[in-house]
Amino acid sequence: MQDYDEVTSFLGEWGLFQRLIFFLLSASIIPNGFNGMSVVFLAGTPEHHCRVPDTANLSSVWRNHSLPLQLQDGREVPHSCRRYRLATIVNFSALGLEPGRDVDLEQVEQEGCLDGWEFNQDIYLSTIVTEWSLVCEDDWKTPLTTSLFFVGVLLGSFVSGQLSDRFGRKTILFTTMAVQTSFSFLQIFSISWEMFTMLFVIVGMGQISNYVVAFILGTEILGKSVRIIFSTLGVCTFFAVGYMLLPLFAYFIRDWRMLLLALTVPGVLCFPLWWFIPESPRWLIAQRRFREAEDIIQKAAKMNNVAAPVVVFDPVEELTPVKQQKVFILDLFRTRNIGTITVMSLLVWMITSVGYFALSLNTPNLHGDAYLNCFFSALIEVPAYITAWLLLRTLPRRYVIAGVLFLGGGVLLLIQLVPADYNFLSIGLAMLGKFGITSAFSMLYVFTAELYPTLVRNMAVGVTSMASRVGSIIAPYFVYLGAYNRVLPYILMGSLTVLIGIITLLLPESFGMTLPETLEQMQKVKGFRYRKKTKDSMEKEENPKVLITSF
Repeated sequence: MQDYDEVTSFLGEWGLFQRLIFFLLSASIIPNGFNGMSVVFLAGTPEHHCRVPDTANLSSVWRNHSLPLQLQDGREVPHSCRRYRLATIVNFSALGLEPGRDVDLEQVEQEGCLDGWEFNQDIYLSTIVTEWSLVCEDDWKTPLTTSLFFVGVLLGSFVSGQLSDRFGRKTILFTTMAVQTSFSFLQIFSISWEMFTMLFVIVGMGQISNYVVAFILGTEILGKSVRIIFSTLGVCTFFAVGYMLLPLFAYFIRDWRMLLLALTVPGVLCFPLWWFIPESPRWLIAQRRFREAEDIIQKAAKMNNVAAPVVVFDPVEELTPVKQQKVFILDLFRTRNIGTITVMSLLVWMITSVGYFALSLNTPNLHGDAYLNCFFSALIEVPAYITAWLLLRTLPRRYVIAGVLFLGGGVLLLIQLVPADYNFLSIGLAMLGKFGITSAFSMLYVFTAELYPTLVRNMAVGVTSMASRVGSIIAPYFVYLGAYNRVLPYILMGSLTVLIGIITLLLPESFGMTLPETLEQMQKVKGFRYRKKTKDSMEKEENPKVLITSF
């Protein structure tokens, strides 16, 4: 079979056609930045306390002392989930007794928020938390909402590749964009938390499917040199642009339903791209649709103002059958060495994902302006992606990945030492931690692809990517711990990030190495001893008889 890149080399690498594909596909990623992090504002939890009905016959003094105090971040604040028993303090008020002088408040019976809550509206006018009172006994529903969104992302990861292989890249790209946009719109009309959350799962499925298929379509259409920039800087940076625009929308639109409507509009604006983004010629060739692939390449040549051959794809040559070995997921654990590499890679991907998403979701809990903190959290991703790209070009993989993980984890551990009055320093350390973890996250795709042989490379990247989805499902509960102790999430994230930095140093180095083609060519894990090969085992490696089953 002829090489596609060689056959289409007459188009050049960076003509008008390639630039159009690069920027339009990257632009289609911007709504993913909205939906991926919108829960930060849609499910924001403002300060709240028990409502004391206006009809309660209380004096002004007793109304001001109707809530017990609790210690929070070193200061006493009204309790969020308890109040003094209303009937009791109404009786005290009627008798003319005063709190603190005639009545010892510590001895007064308490009760829950039987009349609901009052929410502070300085930051949010309304969120799903204020809409359905997802606080106190129901506060577990807020992280569950986010986790279920990422469950949808996990499910979408499973099906997006298979659907695009079956029905085409372009068709599935715009179908999943429609799913993401339409179900986001339906969320506006949610009448319960359960309805909102179930729709959010489907939005998550569409969100990741759109992202993955746009990534696949771009890498298949663009040339080798542009493909690398597209898969690192292009896709990631435009996601960060959408993420940066999110707090801007949220700042001016503080009602969650109207905010969701505003975030849905950019998705609708992407649909005219259907007439500008072509189907993948590689996929069309695999489907024996040579005429359509030929038309796309001829139009591309005309757009780039270059001469194209009369016949670009020869069906006889292109359809030469190539026998491909099939693999099964257990092949990633076939030997002690590859199994060790796989387990360590799964851990690195999962914990890095926990750190990335926990830091992203935790921005409203930082001191200072929640909208500005979210913007900085998104902005820091741009230099992180650029740094990752530059480091990967010139330095060994495991050292740079471990280095940025040590940086990210180390500064997160330092947050607990920052005095309470130095809030700006805590925010700066959190952003620096986000920088390190984001850099590592973006480099893991390249590192994992280089570690594994051709036979199982796609499967290895897919399985480890699934581990990162599991990490994103866990991440909201790290943020949830912050309600009990402000620095506890940073201590856990920092410790785990430093740990996986150490694990990364034990992985083989891939920089400057020839990509392995077989499992036997994979490098050995650092720090492990292996028995010397016997003559029989060496003969088996030279003449392997391995049964490889289908995935």
